[in-house]
Amino acid sequence: MHGLINRAIERFVRDTYGRDVWGAVMRGAGLEFTEFESMLSYEPDVTHHVLDALAAILDRPLPDILEDIGTYLVSHPKVEALRRLLRFGGPTFAEFLHSLDDLPARARLAVPDLDLPELELREHGADFYSVSCRGDAPGFGHVIVGLLRALADDYGALALLQHMGMRGGCEIIEVRLLSAEHASGRAFELAAGTG
Repeated sequence: MHGLINRAIERFVRDTYGRDVWGAVMRGAGLEFTEFESMLSYEPDVTHHVLDALAAILDRPLPDILEDIGTYLVSHPKVEALRRLLRFGGPTFAEFLHSLDDLPARARLAVPDLDLPELELREHGADFYSVSCRGDAPGFGHVIVGLLRALADDYGALALLQHMGMRGGCEIIEVRLLSAEHASGRAFELAAGTG
């Protein structure tokens, strides 16, 4: 597993629950270090042990935690750069959804050895979509649910999202866009501020 993914989990826990909880997670996972290096690779079991320890310590279901991680990746001020990168997917939430297929390839432009699960959007009628998530990281679809939920809010859209489980080797997420302009979205400009 790429270190960036493990580092994102670490930052989520430290920013949300504090350093003491992160230390307990690492001890619970049986690891003898306290921080992940972003540019290193780790065995997939390391990530699974960290997530299992986190679920046990927080006494919460892992899918809920994974969704919270997805929300964190878009909404927390410390990861504003990722939010900006995602917002380049289009000026509306619907256009962003249509850019999802290209997201793993765009991520590889920045980090060539980062393998994100493949995402595929399908339209099932007016404002009704499904996103299939295929990859080696089971549960990643829950991260996508949190990410999409936070981005819908970011765009000011009202969307109903539901993780539908596995179908044909893919995690399936249903997206119903109830209102494209439900509220004012967060400000976003193409050029980042220089001040």
